Amino acid sequence: MRIHLVVNVSRIVWYKEQVKGQKKEEGKPIEVEGVEEWEVEKILNKRKIRGVEKYLVQWKEFTVKEDTWERKEDLKNAGEALEEFKERMNAKVRRLYGWDDGKFEEEYLKKLERNWRR
Repeated sequence: MRIHLVVNVSRIVWYKEQVKGQKKEEGKPIEVEGVEEWEVEKILNKRKIRGVEKYLVQWKEFTVKEDTWERKEDLKNAGEALEEFKERMNAKVRRLYGWDDGKFEEEYLKKLERNWRR
């Protein structure tokens, strides 16, 4: 028997106060090549809409409510955060498909040998 947690929609509301541990002050822009920009703390997700890649960006010293979807072109100075996100996603995919433990390659090679012999 499986039990699923269920929450009535009427109980879901916007928070009115700061959550414990949540950042309280808004971040201040930094100057990069004469242009004011906000600092990227972390890239959380990626999606593609009508052929345009967008990344969900968590801004440094901002709350979760201010996270935004940004185009890759707008994240030119966030190369380090993009690389970290790609590494995290690659690690998740490798773990999901079992590529890290080497079993995938062994099974794949066995299937290739079996098909070759036919």
